[in-house]
Amino acid sequence: MIARLLADRRAANFAGLLACAAMMAYAFYAERVLGLEPCPLCMFQRLGVVILGAVFLLAALHHPEGAGGARAYAALIGLAAAFPAYVAGRHVYIQGLPPGSVPTCGASLDYMLDVFPLLTVLKKVLFGAGECQKVDWSLLGLSMPAWVLISVTALGVFGVWANARRRPAA
Repeated sequence: MIARLLADRRAANFAGLLACAAMMAYAFYAERVLGLEPCPLCMFQRLGVVILGAVFLLAALHHPEGAGGARAYAALIGLAAAFPAYVAGRHVYIQGLPPGSVPTCGASLDYMLDVFPLLTVLKKVLFGAGECQKVDWSLLGLSMPAWVLISVTALGVFGVWANARRRPAA
C-alpha cells in the first residue's frame, strides 16, 4: 500500500488531501468537544490547511500526464504549505516570548474583519496578542501550532516530492 502511494502521484495527492482533512477534523474536535477556543492565528492556520487541501484535491483530480503540469502542482503545493507554516511558526515564536512582552488581548477576529481592511487585519493578527501566547494544549511538550508547523512542512515536502520527481520510463 505504501509503495503504491509513493509510486502513484494521484494516490499521493489524495493522501495529502486526507491528511489536511484529518487536521481540520481534529481542529474542530478540539474546538467543539475539548472546548479550546481558537485564537486569530489559529484561524489563519486553519485557512492555510484548507487551501493546502484544496490544492492537493485539484492535483489529484486534474492529474496532469506531462511533467510540466505535475511540477506546476508541486510548486502550488509548496506555496500553499508555506502560508500555514509561516503563520504556525509565528505562533510558536509568540508562544515562546516571555510573559508580558505580547500586547494584551485585542478585538475578536470577526470584529476586526468587519471594521478593518483585510491587510490591516493580517498585520494585526500576525503580530499576535495575548490570546495567541496562551498554550492550552500540548502533546509531547509541543503546542498545537508547533504540530501544525511540523505537519504542514512535512505535507509540503511530501507534496512537492510526489509531484516533482521524475518517473521511470514505462
